[in-house]
Amino acid sequence: MTSPTPSPAADFPQRQAVLHVIDSLCRQTLQGKARALRLALLALLTGGHLLLEDIPGLGKTTLALALARTLDLGFGRVQCTSDLLPSDITGLSVFDQQRNDFRFLPGPIFQQVVLVDEINRAMPKTQSALLEAMEEMRVTVEGVTRPLPQPFLVIATQNPVEMVGTYPLPESQLDRFLFTSDVGYPPATIETAIFRHGSVRDELQLLPALLDAERITAARRSVRQDVQLGERVADYLFRLVDASRRHPLVAAGISTRGGIGLADAARAWAWLEGRGYVMPEDVQAVAVAVGAHRLLLKEEGADKRDLLRALLQEVPVPRD
Repeated sequence: MTSPTPSPAADFPQRQAVLHVIDSLCRQTLQGKARALRLALLALLTGGHLLLEDIPGLGKTTLALALARTLDLGFGRVQCTSDLLPSDITGLSVFDQQRNDFRFLPGPIFQQVVLVDEINRAMPKTQSALLEAMEEMRVTVEGVTRPLPQPFLVIATQNPVEMVGTYPLPESQLDRFLFTSDVGYPPATIETAIFRHGSVRDELQLLPALLDAERITAARRSVRQDVQLGERVADYLFRLVDASRRHPLVAAGISTRGGIGLADAARAWAWLEGRGYVMPEDVQAVAVAVGAHRLLLKEEGADKRDLLRALLQEVPVPRD
């Protein structure tokens, strides 16, 4: 495979700053969470969103708080419960007696980094209130459409479905998340240190801002414009998506939207690696996080991630 001339890292002036955010947070506040943190930043660079699936108490909320603080972005939080209403997310109009008029009070969705905690504890109607915001970057309330601030990132957390009081997310909602990932238990040495020194929540307010909205927007533009996805890599990506649809255990494979998301995520991964072109290895690096949650299986019990990893082994990789 003949690749375009590589773009050196110096061509991406925001790249080192993004890598510095990852390194700084992984050394201090988010030790053992490098994978989830990297996916969150990839989602931010591509305009996507991240769903973290794991049991409570593993640092999902801390990750979102630390990221917003380090990126110097506005932060909003939605704590989902069974009685949460759509207006609790989007906002509502209230009557202002002094002005003798209605005044709109924006909800937490009008922040740049929005943590939707335990999303599957909310009723399906409330879950669906996030769809327009995540897809269209705008919210319509009482017939008025309002744009959301940019950059905009939703980090949602989800408890295992078998836990009491949870509602499975519908496929249409899952498809709005570019990535899904677990967090996992920290390594033994790190967890032992946490037990000794306690929670790091108090330290979050002391984190320095290492980026800002303007530089993040510039990085997004660079990912979109400066990283090429060649014909042979696009063909490989299609064959992987097509294989997911033809697998005998799969009722519905990766959608066209999912394929676009996979291409965008691979571009962002290549950008972080300092290359101006996408390699098959970039597609492989993000394929499970982008594609597994989009698979609809014919039978219960099969592991979607293992299935997608098997497809990555089966689909031939283009070589030089």
